[in-house]
Amino acid sequence: MPRRFSSCSLRGVNSAFRDTLKCMHTAFIGMGGNLASWDGSAEATLAAAALRLESLGRVTCRSSLYSTEPVGFAEQPRFVNAVVALETELEPRALLKGLMALEQEFGRDRSAGIANGPRTLDLDILFFDDLKISEPDLEIPHPRLAERAFVLVPLCEIAPQAFDPRQGKTVSQLLQLLETRATPLSHAVVQLQSDVWRSGRDAGGSA
Repeated sequence: MPRRFSSCSLRGVNSAFRDTLKCMHTAFIGMGGNLASWDGSAEATLAAAALRLESLGRVTCRSSLYSTEPVGFAEQPRFVNAVVALETELEPRALLKGLMALEQEFGRDRSAGIANGPRTLDLDILFFDDLKISEPDLEIPHPRLAERAFVLVPLCEIAPQAFDPRQGKTVSQLLQLLETRATPLSHAVVQLQSDVWRSGRDAGGSA
């Protein structure tokens, strides 16, 4: 069965405290960067950003950290990527606004960079519950998720059965399809051993 994420059903709940309950959502957030920020290297930036995501909800799971080949603009350093699961009360647009604010906090200016170019921090909503949203500045699931090994590999690590309602396939199935079409992923996506990232996982956000 496809995995469903929202935990806001109130059926059978006593009306006396129903209004005190919050509708909780699960969002999967793709993280990436290949430039240093005020916090240090790209690796240190992602570790710090994962902690700052706690201001938007609760990080319940983190993938490993990966070194990945650039996509779309080759003349730049390799990226560092990861995916986290975030339990949040925020609705999609409010979450997007919070993610953009965190990017700016770490020195990212989306209006100034080149498409697919270097950046200190990238935070993308990959899934939000089982919603499908198509608006000019908000696409859920992420529209290029199925084409990106640097997203699918860490996402499959923590949520292989998560279901893409647009593609009609699980994350595991999408990764298998990509592996049959693309060149071998062994160099494109390489797992990193990172003490700074591991310390955050061990603090409560581990897979």
